[in-house]
Amino acid sequence: MNCMLRALAAATIVLTAVNSPAQERKPDEYPSKPVRIIVPSAPGGGIDIIGRIAAQKLSETWGQQVIVDNRPGASNTVGSAIAAKSPPDGYTLLAQSLSIAYAGELRKLSYDAARDFHPVVLFASQPNLLAVHVSVPARTVREFVQLARNRPGQLHYGSSGPGGASHLATELLASMAKIKLDPVQYKGIAPAMTGMLSGEVDLGVLGISTMLPHVTSGRIRALGVTGAKRSPQLPDVPTIAEAGVPGYEFDAWYALFAPAKTPPAITAKINADLNRALQQSDTRQKLTAGGLEPLGGTEEAFAKYYQAEIVRWTRIVKDAGIVGE
Repeated sequence: MNCMLRALAAATIVLTAVNSPAQERKPDEYPSKPVRIIVPSAPGGGIDIIGRIAAQKLSETWGQQVIVDNRPGASNTVGSAIAAKSPPDGYTLLAQSLSIAYAGELRKLSYDAARDFHPVVLFASQPNLLAVHVSVPARTVREFVQLARNRPGQLHYGSSGPGGASHLATELLASMAKIKLDPVQYKGIAPAMTGMLSGEVDLGVLGISTMLPHVTSGRIRALGVTGAKRSPQLPDVPTIAEAGVPGYEFDAWYALFAPAKTPPAITAKINADLNRALQQSDTRQKLTAGGLEPLGGTEEAFAKYYQAEIVRWTRIVKDAGIVGE
């Protein structure tokens, strides 16, 4: 999946910016009032990071206020439902993650991910990190898998909630490694990390940026990166695939959506302006500091990728037997 993401990001920004219909529109046509970006999670974490960076950059570009509206709940689906029902006029946008592609497989929703949203721009991606509390007697992925097989259902993992990226990443790992782990669902990444540091849970598969300070301090032990390649932040930590679970790969992506039927000229303008922002050094520095890889690319490329992700992750959730609340 990481290769696909990089291929999408390779779409030329020049083509997006120069040929966009938005460039032919008068600058005072849109936006003429404040724009809201709904972030369907609590402050902190990947979705909130990209929502705030996008809001800041669009505010600077447009000279118009862009507000971040955090609406957490039900593994990112409460805020998404609000966005889906908003007028398709460009004044309500949605920051979302990979979870939007499979949420409908885990719970009954009032919206349809494929029908009710228009993919505007693929913003960034981030792998997770498999790490264990220092009391766990495993120093490699292979040792961890063997330990879990010897203790089926006795190792507890923390996640940010049913259906979240950490839940899906861990259950996918358990399915592929043929092990049974016991989930402990927290109300967010921060309490899941706290539970791991205290020893309340044995392990977690959380974002690298969340884990890194505690790996460095020696309070937890890093075993494997979930992505297709090693992380520049932890170059000595192998990927889970190379360290014992062949074929395993999980990268969480983050993107901006608009309600379906939002005028194409408006979404083209947002896409072009955010692609330019993604090429700016301060934007890239903020993303990489949060453990995120900047992406970008055209609306058309993202739309194709998004539809493929819905199919792919719906199948993975079914095959792995992952359930929501």
